[in-house]
Amino acid sequence: MQTPSATASTSRVLEHPAREDIRLESVLHALSDPMRLLVVRSLAAAGTEQSCSVLDLPISKSTTTHHFRVLRECGVVSQIYRGTAKMNALRRDDLEALFPGLLDSVLTAADRQAERPGEDR
Repeated sequence: MQTPSATASTSRVLEHPAREDIRLESVLHALSDPMRLLVVRSLAAAGTEQSCSVLDLPISKSTTTHHFRVLRECGVVSQIYRGTAKMNALRRDDLEALFPGLLDSVLTAADRQAERPGEDR
């Protein structure tokens, strides 16, 4: 039987797919959403893990939570609790090992698209 403190600590562990379970179609689906792509671009630009609250997304907190969950469940980001903050980091090494050049190509294309006249992101 687990103690209450052991139960509390395990409930704060988030599940992530193992590297070998990350699927290309799931990654591409996650990256196809403009808000999720904005999150990935922000994490890539930061170069280090960031809390969810650092990103100022123009959507509700519940929708933000959904987007982070999709990114985590498909293997694009890892999430870990540090105290009360949920920290996020790109799974760059895993994605590069599975799909060489994909993340950098998507980020470069997104940056170029953002530079076009009339783009607001």
